[in-house]
Amino acid sequence: MSDMPNISRDAALRIAMAARAIPDVSVGQLLEIIARRIEGDLTEEALTTITVTDLKTGFGSVDGEEDGEDISAGLANIKDAVRILWGEAEEDNLPAAVASAGDMPDSVRVAIASNNGEILNGHFGSCLRFLVYQLNASDCQLIDVRSTVDADLAEDRNDFRAALIGDCQILYVQSIGGPAAAKVVRTGIYPIKQKTSENARDVLGRLQQVMQTSPPPWLAKILGASAEERIRFAQEG
Repeated sequence: MSDMPNISRDAALRIAMAARAIPDVSVGQLLEIIARRIEGDLTEEALTTITVTDLKTGFGSVDGEEDGEDISAGLANIKDAVRILWGEAEEDNLPAAVASAGDMPDSVRVAIASNNGEILNGHFGSCLRFLVYQLNASDCQLIDVRSTVDADLAEDRNDFRAALIGDCQILYVQSIGGPAAAKVVRTGIYPIKQKTSENARDVLGRLQQVMQTSPPPWLAKILGASAEERIRFAQEG
């Protein structure tokens, strides 16, 4: 392929691994599809913008299937390839979730938008995964890591992402648009924006401190406080 953009070593390794996840697809074929989608250098960060639809469309054009529904590559294989391109195959980068938080009294479930490791650094509409925690004032457990790779196939991506964390009460993100925030709130989730990237445990530690002292009315409501107690919390704050 002519005019091939610069490619980092780690990005090249991811592309090679992703090609192996799709039967009968060469590294060169996958590289060409990706290069058509990404402007500029091919870096690890750039690869996280590749979606299932991008590869479906790219392979569909090769197979002569405009809608990409009957392509020989196979949807399951394409999803695996996208996960690899996003870096989800690098399991040492991902935190380990416990099987269950069990019965944690006076607890809330919190989702954190993340792109790597155990870090709050994702935007609602484009983060690679949600880290889901169960916590109360004294305990905090990571109970799930939920990939957003299937969101790209949904009719409404924001609805899909909101439903993906529909069992949570609080969401931390670096940014979220107005319409998406409205959908999150309708799901029963309280969104909190934090523009700076930070370790998720530090963010949750501050939330626990608030839970230990005087939670604001919105948090007291989530924790099941009565209206009278919420008024007291507001006065104390």
